[in-house]
Amino acid sequence: MAIRIALAGNPNCGKTTLFNELTGSSQYVGNWPGVTVEKKDGILKGHKDVIIQDLPGIYSLSPYTMEEKVARNYLVNEQPDAILNIIDGTNLERNLYLSTQLIEIGLPVVMAVNMMDLVKKNGDAIDVKKMAEELGCEVVEISALQGKGCMEAAEKAMAAAKAKRTVHLPSVFTGSVEHAIAHIEETIAPKVEDRFLRWYAIKVFERDEDATGALQLDPKTMSHLEGHIKDCEDELDDDSESIIINQRYAYIAKIIDGVLKRKTAAHTMTVSDKIDRVVTNRILALPIFFLIMTAVYFISCSLIGGPVTDWVNDDFFGGIVTDTASDLLEAIEAPDWLESLLVDGIIGGVGTVLGFVPQILSIFFFLSLLEDSGYMARGAFIMDRIFRKFGLSGKSFIPILVGSGCGVPAVMATRTIEDQRDRRMTIMLCTFIPCSAKAVIIAMITSTFFPDSVLMAPSMYFLGIAVIVLAGIALKKTSIFAGDPAPFVMELPAYHIPSMKGVLIHMWERARGFIIKAGTIIFAVCVIIWFFSSFNITMDMVDDIEDSMLAGFGHLISWIFAPLGLGDWKGAVAVISAEMAKEDAIGTLAVLNGVAKDAEDEAVMAGIAGMFTPIAAFSYMILNLFDPPCIVAMATIAREMGDRKWAALAIGFQVILGYSLAFIAYNLGGWLFYGFAFGFAQILAIALCLVGLYFILRPAPKVKDEGVEGAGAKA
Repeated sequence: MAIRIALAGNPNCGKTTLFNELTGSSQYVGNWPGVTVEKKDGILKGHKDVIIQDLPGIYSLSPYTMEEKVARNYLVNEQPDAILNIIDGTNLERNLYLSTQLIEIGLPVVMAVNMMDLVKKNGDAIDVKKMAEELGCEVVEISALQGKGCMEAAEKAMAAAKAKRTVHLPSVFTGSVEHAIAHIEETIAPKVEDRFLRWYAIKVFERDEDATGALQLDPKTMSHLEGHIKDCEDELDDDSESIIINQRYAYIAKIIDGVLKRKTAAHTMTVSDKIDRVVTNRILALPIFFLIMTAVYFISCSLIGGPVTDWVNDDFFGGIVTDTASDLLEAIEAPDWLESLLVDGIIGGVGTVLGFVPQILSIFFFLSLLEDSGYMARGAFIMDRIFRKFGLSGKSFIPILVGSGCGVPAVMATRTIEDQRDRRMTIMLCTFIPCSAKAVIIAMITSTFFPDSVLMAPSMYFLGIAVIVLAGIALKKTSIFAGDPAPFVMELPAYHIPSMKGVLIHMWERARGFIIKAGTIIFAVCVIIWFFSSFNITMDMVDDIEDSMLAGFGHLISWIFAPLGLGDWKGAVAVISAEMAKEDAIGTLAVLNGVAKDAEDEAVMAGIAGMFTPIAAFSYMILNLFDPPCIVAMATIAREMGDRKWAALAIGFQVILGYSLAFIAYNLGGWLFYGFAFGFAQILAIALCLVGLYFILRPAPKVKDEGVEGAGAKA
């Protein structure tokens, strides 16, 4: 039977770097059962029977966040064979708080003091032998970034697991607190295994509902124990949970005094502090952050990703792959329908999606560099100042930023937001920023219908940000999202040079998920679109798309989009097909107008220009920017919401908002700039504007702390 070693530690302690070092490429990523928190497992190098499990980065085993709840449930209920606790040697006080809790669980624990290269560089020294004596577990010095001591730490954890060697519990608590905990241990002993006795006793003292519920204590017993807890609270003039926290930190301070020798005073400014004086400066922080993110986006999407994407789409898939497939199919005298399916449906559709992979790889590479260097944590901190004014957490900015590349990883990036309300609201909003696929639609519409308007294209990005902010304000004033954003607590790690191996692994993990999820779903969608556009109801292949089943379907739904200026069946189908894959918008529109996909750009644009009026084209663009994203992103939204009702609410909100904005743009824009007569449609558009203003400007409802769903409700 395989040995399971759980990696546990604070965020930014180097846990992921250690995981990559120990497992290499033998990693598999999924979600913990029942929740959307990421689960990463891997096989320890050279040990096929040892599984390394990377737990979410947490500060405590008191379940205030989804990550903390997942980690605690796993450790207490699933019970891995050993815990490898990674702590940041440059910040012992913060990291040892979790360590004391892990030791109390009763499982074998080995502690790995990471970033020892930085500790020694600072001239400091940590007596790991004395630390091991104080904590009652083995302690190993490591540098995950340099790969030093990592395998030794894993092997010690493996040996502890095989020997089933539990730790010697340190004397964390004193006086009346220890006395009360001892009473609780004596009372609950018949219900708990000896090695878990201390853990449950402390949790009962803290009045932890999950722990006391699991013990199923009768009211008389609980009343007896409550008396001991109340006596402690009266004596120390504090609540039980705060008493535990204070005594933990007092114990940790005593350990640090004995094991840590600093070369310089603790208040001396480090290199990271000096850098932060500039990059997190109240005035300079935002311009610096804007310049860095602009550089990332420009390099990824224009300098590197753009040309490579063009080559992949035009030369590789559009030339080499298409020509080779056509020649091969002609050589074997394949039927026309098979050639059309493979060349136009599969290669044309899936190839377009895969053409964006270079941009996505590039964006993820630079984002991984920023994350692993420690700067991205500062980015969230900087944006929190602004976003908090509009009811969003600073962590909401990261998914919005990622959304400028692709909506799928943007929705997945919301996993870093602890509060469930803030996370769900960010999922609903983050895809409003134009992604690289929507950028194709923006470029197509602006160059075809508004060639003289230099500001039209960039204004769509500003509009996206404005809609996110205003919609965020409106959602925060509803009962399900009301309340202040969760407190923004994030450890700012010391700056360091990223491990290129870790960056590449991180980049590939994200890109692989996009390729698998997007490729498989888009493959199916492209086949469906090809089928319905190529055959009629009697299953005969058609020469004219007007005779296809797709045209028949378009006629059935065209009335829905008529108020947006997209009244004929082609406009309706163009909307639906863009929902399937916005990346293929130009090709879809060209085919709908009888223009070959491989025609010159001028011919393609001429066909599209004959389909829309300028204001209808603008309406089409607005609709595609703010209605639900492509089907892949919608599937991701449904999965990340973790609930069918919430998924339906999110997608329904996007449908209503996108349709409403397109309706307003077409009818008010047509009246103001294109000579439309003022009528019922214009009155309705004005009414929609007033309704939107009401939801934005109305007073926020009063919120009770209790009953608020989601992580952070206790905070």
